Amino acid sequence: MNCVVVMGKKFKHLNIQQIDFIKQQKIFFVGTAATSGRVNVSPKGGDSFRIVNENQVIWQNYTGSGNETAAHLHQNPRMTIMFCAFEGNPIILRLYGKATAVHPSDKKWSTYVDFFPKNTGTRQFYLLDIDMVQTSCGMSVPFFDYNQDREQLDNWSSAKGHKGIREYWENRNQHSIDNMDTHIVTLAGLKDNPIK
Repeated sequence: MNCVVVMGKKFKHLNIQQIDFIKQQKIFFVGTAATSGRVNVSPKGGDSFRIVNENQVIWQNYTGSGNETAAHLHQNPRMTIMFCAFEGNPIILRLYGKATAVHPSDKKWSTYVDFFPKNTGTRQFYLLDIDMVQTSCGMSVPFFDYNQDREQLDNWSSAKGHKGIREYWENRNQHSIDNMDTHIVTLAGLKDNPIK
């Protein structure tokens, strides 16, 4: 995907070159917004992104201090995922579409859980149905060298264990910064299977 002009291009689905580009990336950014309140943009890393087909991707969401994406999708399912090249040709690639959250209590969970390495902190999967792919030149994006993934979040999750993670969801992940409900207790099955 050589970038020779600044003008963006739009596609109905991912092509082979775009899929190859995505597979080489070490980081991606997710944007969501509810009908009101703040817009959320989150960086994501690790081995947490998969291409299901040319019109669908899925990413693994780890437990963290916030749960903004979950709260936003209850009001508005739109999501944008952005990749940008920090080496090689200057490329920005965005995926636009509607996202669905997949929680441990969902039947679809077993379909996707084996797509990724096992992680104690896995909170949800987000399945994005792509309605548009857009590429543009990232000529102002600086060059960066990838060193390695951080291990702190994995270590924290492992130390907490499954029970500790579920307690964290209940205590810290039920509301967005705008006080919108994430429904994590119900959707993760904590209501029907209380912490013991």
